[in-house]
Amino acid sequence: MPILAVRHVTTYRYRQPVAFGEHRIMFRPRDSYDQRLIAASLAIEPEPCALRWMFDVFGNCVAVATFAGRARTLRFTCGITLEHTPEHAPVFPLAPHATHYPFGYGAEDMPDLIRSIERHHPDPGHAIDAFARSFIPAEGRIPTQDLLAAMTRSVRQNFTYLARAEQGVQDPVQTLRTKRGSCRDFALLMMEAVRALGMAARFVSGYLYNPRGDRERHVGGGSTHAWLQVYLPGAGWVEFDPTNGIVGNRDLIRVAVARDPRQAVPLHGSFFGFPADDLGMSVEVDVAEIDGVADTGHAVLPVLQTSASR
Repeated sequence: MPILAVRHVTTYRYRQPVAFGEHRIMFRPRDSYDQRLIAASLAIEPEPCALRWMFDVFGNCVAVATFAGRARTLRFTCGITLEHTPEHAPVFPLAPHATHYPFGYGAEDMPDLIRSIERHHPDPGHAIDAFARSFIPAEGRIPTQDLLAAMTRSVRQNFTYLARAEQGVQDPVQTLRTKRGSCRDFALLMMEAVRALGMAARFVSGYLYNPRGDRERHVGGGSTHAWLQVYLPGAGWVEFDPTNGIVGNRDLIRVAVARDPRQAVPLHGSFFGFPADDLGMSVEVDVAEIDGVADTGHAVLPVLQTSASR
């Protein structure tokens, strides 16, 4: 079980000192069976006048910072250390009725899954419907895991990854038509395709571990990363990364989950000034494996350290 360290720095620059509105920061992973948080830190420059923590509607941990002064630079430096348990060859123990597609969800699950099954984007020409059904054989049933793995790897093989600095997510029909997009675009496209087949899907924001010396292994590193989860009876929420063709959680550090990508933005806020004052934003993310920590069941660092840099 490798120990991974993440350093995430976001810097906003302005032409002249501006005032800042409330900023919401979503960087702290939740503990789970496949990742155990050892330490987390957050440094903000300039120092906020208040910093509070909350859980959003999905149970994601969110820090909310408010500011009193003005500055030409606003910087957030986030750090996490966690123990990661990768699934190198995931085999999902599906419920007997869900081993092959099509399948249905139980009546007790439907009230909680329905909004994750509904389509969220228009598909007037049924292009996404056709894309989703292209993975289903003309006759007979297909193993559910094979269906989802084929869709995941098809995006990796047939689409071109492009890092996009623009905010927001590309319309999934456009992503399908151009076969180009960022990790969040590919995640949304596959979410809508999975939903077209009647399965529940949700968006995941986090980080991607690309081992040093193996830069060809994955694309999408150096910034935050995005993928999706699909709810499968018997297995629960299972990870799929269409950008890199990953099935399971290997090299994926989960921070936040949401029904819609707009609900899982890692950092967002506002400033008060002229539009021309905005000189842009830079993001630096480094994920590295560090020497292991003795598995005593206790963290060697405080689970949360919050400070303001000067």
